[in-house]
Amino acid sequence: MIEPVFEVFARKGRGEPLRHIGFVNAMTGDLARVYAWKTYDEQNWDEMCVVPRSAILPVDPDESQFVTRMGGHAEQALVHTKATASYGGAEVVKENA
Repeated sequence: MIEPVFEVFARKGRGEPLRHIGFVNAMTGDLARVYAWKTYDEQNWDEMCVVPRSAILPVDPDESQFVTRMGGHAEQALVHTKATASYGGAEVVKENA
């Protein structure tokens, strides 16, 4: 069974915006919170959030880094692409839609 992917967002201070710092794989939201905190705990974060990747809805799918069209079909799958923040991976992980 493939574990769902959760995107991880955090901020160091209350006045700062949340920023994407990476992702974790977990079977539940509660496990995702634990995995995220343990994985990205090297910083003194004021707040950290996890969001199921399946909940991300791109405004313009043709320009989104999270969506790719597969085989010319209307079918879409979410992908993880190189992160712009200081954390995150460069690998691509395709999910079954």
